Amino acid sequence: MLVLGSSQVDALLDLDALIDALSAAMADLSAGRASAPDRIASLVPEQEALLAAMPGYVPSAGALTAKLVTLFPRNSGTRLPTHQALIVVFDPETGEPVALLDGTVITAARTGACSALSARLLAREDATVLAILGTGVQARSHARAMCRVRPIRQIRIAGRDPAKAAALADELSSTLEVEVRPVASYADALDGADIAAAATHALTPVIRREWLAPGTHVTSVGYNPAGRELDDATVADALVCVESRRAALAPFPAGSNDLLTPISQGLITADHVYAELGELITGSKPGRTSANQLTLYKSVGVAVQDAAAAALIIAAARTQSIGDEITLH
Repeated sequence: MLVLGSSQVDALLDLDALIDALSAAMADLSAGRASAPDRIASLVPEQEALLAAMPGYVPSAGALTAKLVTLFPRNSGTRLPTHQALIVVFDPETGEPVALLDGTVITAARTGACSALSARLLAREDATVLAILGTGVQARSHARAMCRVRPIRQIRIAGRDPAKAAALADELSSTLEVEVRPVASYADALDGADIAAAATHALTPVIRREWLAPGTHVTSVGYNPAGRELDDATVADALVCVESRRAALAPFPAGSNDLLTPISQGLITADHVYAELGELITGSKPGRTSANQLTLYKSVGVAVQDAAAAALIIAAARTQSIGDEITLH
């Protein structure tokens, strides 16, 4: 059984290949070829935390995996990330466990990469200004991935802590060939931005309709069982796309409050969810229809993303002879 730690996984990840692999996985999911049941979770109320299980199968990638992921929000600001994960990979022909991977790096990378995939499908071709709301792991992931799919020239960083926003801007400036600057507020970050990437643990919306310029593409990956990242008007006015209708509209812990709350209040219906990414990829649903159209990708995270990423990493590890082999029996 192959074992890969976080530094090895990070070194083996090819971001461009990952975005392409996610495109194939999303198409499989929408076509009914892939399997990704709604995630389940054990709650840890003392820590306002949870442990979730996410099995997935992507036949085109030959990937059968199960991810165990914890969400411990109180880790924010400590040496430990809020999301930590392990992924077990099985042989899809025999069911034999063949690999164990650190899933923390994969979770961060595939989430940002799938947002970038949504931008490749929905953002205007000339999108150059990226607003990132949040200063954590996903802020970094989104900055790197978005620059692979659109000609980003300026990144604005906004968060609850101005010092963290400034530090992240400095960090990204040293690794990305674009202007990166911290700004004082979410509204300042969004003012005139072409793409808005929300990656927060917000209780109240960090994206409001009046802050968005015409034609913005919004991505939202934040998850807080008690909160929302998007206001009602943004959701109501946008062309809304998701990874999976079933997952996005499922009850806690699988679905999205950003969609479920306005549905429950009668502001929109479930039919307001226009398309899955896989439908845009195959062309069964058209994407953006005008330069001024507001588009929204609301992510809840689905297991086929982890499976596709794990398959890529294992193939690279085998080719490069990276990782440790252990015997279970």
